[in-house]
Amino acid sequence: QLVESGGGLVQAGGSLRLSCVASTRTFNSYVIGWFRQAPGKEREFVAYIMWNSVSTYYADSAKGRFTISRDNAKNMVYLQMNSLKPEDTAVYYCAVYRTWEVGSAHASAYHYWGQGTLVTVSS
Repeated sequence: QLVESGGGLVQAGGSLRLSCVASTRTFNSYVIGWFRQAPGKEREFVAYIMWNSVSTYYADSAKGRFTISRDNAKNMVYLQMNSLKPEDTAVYYCAVYRTWEVGSAHASAYHYWGQGTLVTVSS
């Protein structure tokens, strides 16, 4: 089970840090990704992080503004979002890809999903 938190309303240019807690330490061995879904749009990739934090990957829209990190001792994954824009408004989801070998930007590759946390950026 994955549970996201940290969403809310923020003005453009502001920051938020999203958190995702896993119910089992097993997820510490896997890739964790963040995705988002805006109203009326398909779910899109934001970032992923390898199990040992050695490698991360970001969507172009997130590069330079968002940072994904994890603390396996706490079963936590974070998404620090800076310089937020109104187009970042969406429900943000964390997800587990049951592999430690390679990450993926495709939502269909991920096996477990949280319920999401809403981020609203006002202009």
